[in-house]
Amino acid sequence: FSANLQTSWLFTQYNFLALIFGILLIVIIAAGNVLVCLSVYLEKALKTTTNYFIVSLAFADLMLAVLVLPLFVYAEFQGGVWSLDMMMCDGLMTMDVMLCTASIFNLCAISVDRFIAVSIPLNYNRKHVDYRQLILLSATWLLALAVASPVIFGINNVPNRDPSECKLEDNNYVVYSSVCSFFIPCPIMVLLYFGVFRGLQHWEEARKAKLRSSIEACRKLQHAAVATALPPLAGTIPGPLPMPLPRIIERDLAQSRLDDTDDDIQQEIPYPRQYRENSVPTVIFSQQQQKKRAKINTRERKAMRVLPVVVGCFLFCWTPFFVVHTMRAVCLTCNIPPPLMSTVTWLGYVNSALNPIIYTVFNTEFKKFFKKCFRSCC
Repeated sequence: FSANLQTSWLFTQYNFLALIFGILLIVIIAAGNVLVCLSVYLEKALKTTTNYFIVSLAFADLMLAVLVLPLFVYAEFQGGVWSLDMMMCDGLMTMDVMLCTASIFNLCAISVDRFIAVSIPLNYNRKHVDYRQLILLSATWLLALAVASPVIFGINNVPNRDPSECKLEDNNYVVYSSVCSFFIPCPIMVLLYFGVFRGLQHWEEARKAKLRSSIEACRKLQHAAVATALPPLAGTIPGPLPMPLPRIIERDLAQSRLDDTDDDIQQEIPYPRQYRENSVPTVIFSQQQQKKRAKINTRERKAMRVLPVVVGCFLFCWTPFFVVHTMRAVCLTCNIPPPLMSTVTWLGYVNSALNPIIYTVFNTEFKKFFKKCFRSCC
């Protein structure tokens, strides 16, 4: 009797721990993703194409916290026993599959958008959503709905269904949904990001080479002009008088020095004191010409650093779930303990709380807005 009482006490403690953790998780996911959506809506600096995709991702996570997690936490509180109507279970499974699929499809759409931005920057609209981005966003949600729709049409209604357990009953559909939701999009996403960073690497090398050649050409022309037009002044430093670099080259040189952390590169592109102090421009480019220069700006480079972290966390959180989930459907003789299924499911849902935290740590614009919100609230 004592052993049974101890087991019952541990079981009850586990249920209450799941309830407390689940409520905290729901609050964190809802608050964080609402802040992400509000930040892009209210902050003009965050209204970029990439951030519209991030808002779509945050909306999927927010809907997961509102529509899926409360029922999942309730079932976990009951010890994994489903005590509600089976139609509600089918609705839960539909929303779970659709929103998790929408999350990974949104990440895949972001990688496609970034690949286009790097591969064909002249045709890429960085400030406004055009028809290509609208097609990507629409396809993300329509495909997610298509993957989840068989549950709505009754694929979960199998003979001898256990009413005390809420899960996907058809093993073929489990494999199908796992392949469509995870095992196909993830390799595509990884390959696209590999192409994005290879393209960025080549772009940076070309930019620095062009900057070096422009600086050398300007120095030669300016030194030649000064040597032929003015005699050396007594008491000055030997050699031709330093002349200012063109303003657009000074700007690129300053940006290059901010971006570069390699000492060799900084030695290769020196920035003399005389050029810093002399602000008289010798070559002036119109603003219209500067706007036409199709390059990845600083804000987009920051986004490039954030998104791989988001993808990495997603893979870390959801890969165990899909592997275990698929293994249970394929290997009918394998004994997968319920605590393992519960653990990998919780790990997957934790990803929805990580994305807003990643934005605050790695993205300066999001961080500024979040700090502003916390200061106004406090």
